[in-house]
Amino acid sequence: MLALLKENKGFTSIQDRKNLAKAAFNVSSHYDTAIFKYFDEGNETAFKESFEVSQSLRYGENPHQKGIFFGDLSELFDKIHGKELSFNNLLDVDAAVNLIDEFTDITFAILKHNNACGVASRNTVLDAWNDALAADPVSAFGGVLITNTKVDAETAEKIQEIFFEVLIAPDYDAKALEILTSKKNRIILRRKNIQLPKKAYRTALNGVLAQDRDLVTETEQDLKLVTNKNVNTQEISDLLFAAKICKHTKSNTIVFAKNKQLYASGTGQTSRVDALKQAVVKAKEFGFDLNGAVMASDAFFPFPDCVELACNEGVKAVIQPGGSIKDQESIDYCNQHNMAMVITGIRHFKH
Repeated sequence: MLALLKENKGFTSIQDRKNLAKAAFNVSSHYDTAIFKYFDEGNETAFKESFEVSQSLRYGENPHQKGIFFGDLSELFDKIHGKELSFNNLLDVDAAVNLIDEFTDITFAILKHNNACGVASRNTVLDAWNDALAADPVSAFGGVLITNTKVDAETAEKIQEIFFEVLIAPDYDAKALEILTSKKNRIILRRKNIQLPKKAYRTALNGVLAQDRDLVTETEQDLKLVTNKNVNTQEISDLLFAAKICKHTKSNTIVFAKNKQLYASGTGQTSRVDALKQAVVKAKEFGFDLNGAVMASDAFFPFPDCVELACNEGVKAVIQPGGSIKDQESIDYCNQHNMAMVITGIRHFKH
């Protein structure tokens, strides 16, 4: 403060005064909160009171855990039908909204346990739904469904054939709503055009971790070709599509895609090669031929074994952030086996 007064010869601007007021209230609010927590004896009231709106949930992640949501869902959605959203529903809805916001084409996504088990971008919402479901119709059971376009009656009829927990769309035809609301408990949400916060928070130990939300999405300009073989227009489209899914899948992850359709992913594995092996098994289980597909990785390849396994399955192009001291070994393998690789320099860990 003294330095500011000295520098400006005793004058302070409106912005200076706002900054000083913010700093003062930051100190006093923490002091008041500390006193409140002392008298509250460890209850959740102090955290609850920092939000204008909160609601009790049926339970938390499991029935023996108490759950509360601090926030106002009515700002984001019109709830058209169904039971109350659960703790786990809310986690999946959050993951679904963040994923679908990556796409501008007509896209449908199906999520289970925060990971996409089906994604497809198509010219119509019905085709997008059919091809998203084809990726893993088993995991789709009880999932959260989301699209970035209006749901029509024909698509609603097809969605009606499976059991799902939540469906989210920007709008619905009247006939589609009649179909979709015919079952009592399923949750139908109409999403409003409201942006999510740019900060992300999660509890850790006896505190809270805060970070900027990952708002970086790769474009064609981010792709650095590092192999002798170039990527064609279709491969570029599929690589960027796969990278978007990879960004929103639990690490370690590998994603296979072709023609803007998720073929399979390996999710949340403790090694990258295990994620790749899981994805290969899933693709084959549902009849997908990986010949000509592309592969995306959320982080660098520590060894060339991943590109070798992918090559053996017919994968022709790879996207990864790079940064390994052994990047060149993976690049060399690609060059020796007529594969293309692009590096982005952007890592997307999701823990």
